[in-house]
Amino acid sequence: SAPSLLITAIGVGICSSVIPYICDQLAMARLPRASFALMLSLLPLSATLIGIIVLRQVPSLGDCLGIALVVAGVALHKPAPERAP
Repeated sequence: SAPSLLITAIGVGICSSVIPYICDQLAMARLPRASFALMLSLLPLSATLIGIIVLRQVPSLGDCLGIALVVAGVALHKPAPERAP
């Protein structure tokens, strides 16, 4: 009954799922594993900043601590050495 609403929903679905998934796949193929993992760990931080700026939603102290722990955990992680076959 509302074609403009359906078109908007499809646009949101493409912009929020399809385009980011394609970008993830392209980045994963080109970046080292550690760099890709660090970029993924920064997603909660960037989402929080967008929420603060665009939606005026201020995260709680617990939210900020959780984001910092995720980013620090990925940044400090060292992969196990590869074994020779």
